[in-house]
Amino acid sequence: MRIGETIYLDHQATTPLDPRVLDEMAPYYGELFGNPHSSDHSLGWESARAIEKAAARVARLIGADSDEITFTSGATESNNMALLGLGRKAAGGKRRRILVSAIEHKCVLASARVLEERYGFTVEQIPVDRQGRVEFLALDNMLGEDVLAVSVMAVNNEIGTIQDIQKISRYARREGAVFHCDAVQAPLAMSMVSLATYTDILSLSGHKMYGPKGVGGIFIARELQDQIEPLIYGGGQQNGLRSGTLPVPLCVGMGAAAELLIGEDAKENLKELRRRRDAFVHRLRGLSWPVSLNGPEGETRHLGNVNICFLGFSAHEILGALQPRLAASTGSACTSGIPEPSHVLRATGLDSDDAEASIRFSLGFGTTDEDVEQAVGLIEEVLAKLSKAELACST
Repeated sequence: MRIGETIYLDHQATTPLDPRVLDEMAPYYGELFGNPHSSDHSLGWESARAIEKAAARVARLIGADSDEITFTSGATESNNMALLGLGRKAAGGKRRRILVSAIEHKCVLASARVLEERYGFTVEQIPVDRQGRVEFLALDNMLGEDVLAVSVMAVNNEIGTIQDIQKISRYARREGAVFHCDAVQAPLAMSMVSLATYTDILSLSGHKMYGPKGVGGIFIARELQDQIEPLIYGGGQQNGLRSGTLPVPLCVGMGAAAELLIGEDAKENLKELRRRRDAFVHRLRGLSWPVSLNGPEGETRHLGNVNICFLGFSAHEILGALQPRLAASTGSACTSGIPEPSHVLRATGLDSDDAEASIRFSLGFGTTDEDVEQAVGLIEEVLAKLSKAELACST
């Protein structure tokens, strides 16, 4: 996929809005502008029906019911709502510990830290192996009747690790803990049809699944909803879990994106995505410079994720030299203001030098074979120039 002269390989940061999604959204920016909470006239009813349909579509994606879906402003709010909402309601109770994996998104780690600093919870990080998989022996030893919640993301946003959600669920539920899953990266990585079966709370984001920015969703199991304290108070919309007038076009867009991911076209797109990912890795490994793949191989990896360590190079120098011809990143866009090596890569055992030499390339449905070929050529060109410059400086 090209944006002007740029090959776009940063789909885990954000995906482009699918034109079919935009088509469904458009009427709600025009003549169907009614407030979905205006219950006394037909324009309000029309918007309310659109919200109900969108919630049903999102629910169908993960195997939930529509009344278990709450729309939010995005994944950060959803993850905050999951942990802060649960923790603040349970503050002072017997369950005083929260377990999070060491490679969670920063908004999960930050929310957990607030619960520790302000509400007296103890937060412990579940270690992961070199591929980013949860260490189950450690999780088993950490669990107990005093654990309120376990939070583990379905698919890591930096190295693409797909966790065994069903097994984590068994461990957490055996001790009566609530299982929260950040599933933001899951729609382009794995089958989601039964995720609601194995999770109690689950977070989603519209712009990570070819939907619009500014909207997310949170699945909260029906029997758990009275145990969540809202972050936003007001008119009591969305079962009182999140007050405020819903942005109808954005909710419609997220629902439309979810519907597209259930269809037959998506299966073929995902198959092609994996093929191109593997071809990209193969070509990079064939370069004249040593590289290593961060994270797992094959089935247990996000279908579009390629996180590569260019040994002996600086990732920032490589990306800078590639501009504006190729867009990729050193990790999560949400931590771009933090001048330190990726906590995800460090948790998997990489030292600072290797972490700072690593780049995340993330392919999407619009990535072509030609994009892959040209991207590898550009990377090879840049590595050659940087190597030559380094050699000149050392002589």
